[in-house]
Amino acid sequence: MSEVKKVVLAYSGGLDTSIILKWLEDTYNCEVVTFTADLGQGEELEPARAKAEQMGVKEIYIEDLREEFVRDYVFPMFRANTIYEGEYLLGTSIARPLIAKRLVEIANETGADAISHGATGKGNDQVRFELGAYALKPGVKVIAPWREWDLLSREKLMAYAKEHNIPVDFAKQGTKSPYSMDANLLHISYEGGLLEDPWAEPEEPMWRWSVSPEAAPDEPTYIELTYEKGDIVAIDGERLKPHEVLEKLNKLGGANGIGRLDIVENRYVGMKSRGAYETPGGTIMLKAHRAIESITLDREVAHLKDELMPRYAKVLYNGYWWSPERKMLQAMIDESQEVVNGKVRLKLYKGNVIPVGRVSDNSLFDENIATFEDDAGAYDQKDAEGFIKLNALRLRIAAQKGRKLD
Repeated sequence: MSEVKKVVLAYSGGLDTSIILKWLEDTYNCEVVTFTADLGQGEELEPARAKAEQMGVKEIYIEDLREEFVRDYVFPMFRANTIYEGEYLLGTSIARPLIAKRLVEIANETGADAISHGATGKGNDQVRFELGAYALKPGVKVIAPWREWDLLSREKLMAYAKEHNIPVDFAKQGTKSPYSMDANLLHISYEGGLLEDPWAEPEEPMWRWSVSPEAAPDEPTYIELTYEKGDIVAIDGERLKPHEVLEKLNKLGGANGIGRLDIVENRYVGMKSRGAYETPGGTIMLKAHRAIESITLDREVAHLKDELMPRYAKVLYNGYWWSPERKMLQAMIDESQEVVNGKVRLKLYKGNVIPVGRVSDNSLFDENIATFEDDAGAYDQKDAEGFIKLNALRLRIAAQKGRKLD
């Protein structure tokens, strides 16, 4: 007899997770609780409830987590100016810790002794879900069907659905995108299909959130972002909730051809993977945040943040949000943001995000010192001579001792 009596399944209502639901019931002879998260993916979630009910599920969780997602996960990540391998804005990575947390919380609420997800054995998401689950509930059992079953093709999945009377919208399946996609308020990702050839250019119809830069308006769009402690709190003077900020920036960025990305990244499991991403709002946020930090952060603090950022990005990409090192890094990052207040003015134009103004009561920019005009003695240029000679001392000694540097 199976030791698993009840499982909480991360459930989308699509083909894969509907099959997983039935497979869990049959394989483990257990009750399944479904959990569907609204992270701003732009899809109607009530059909997931109807399908779960149709399949006999008694406990169904459908939750709007958009506010928590942006406030507690996306915004903290952007305080660090986080990008993975120089380009990727971690749109998928940052959603997984919240889903893992709710899976564990629902397991505790319902008395479930296991959780389950639909991530494959080739990807990063299995790692992210499970590292989070084990960090928050060390004794939890995790069931990953893709690592257990033999339903390793679309044909086998469809045959299983037909055999077990699992409701599938075959008309919709026939028009299904050839790409594997994941969406939330921060981004939409595309993998598979044509993209498995890293030489092939993505097809224009693939993109869903943005116009091409060529098709963007010929006139630029100007926006003004207001920052408090490193987070955007208003757009053009209108105060908004965190998820509303990202929703609006996505629309503004997408309309101006901003946020498309095509990369080959190094997965944590060891393989290289080619993916395409649309992150219009996040692309704006990154550029604007660096602009407001440029006048508010001390030089060494800013440089230290830049040095720590790749480590922070790797921690998030690899699934260690719920780790002591992320907590430590976040504390340092958040401390630096106490002075990151003010406004940034941006020009959005044909795929470009161009800062054209920044102002802050915490600004360290001193016009009297930086001016190319007469500074009235605010800066004694003669001081630079001693500064240069002291910094050159080790170089001069090495040269005098015959050290070759060329």
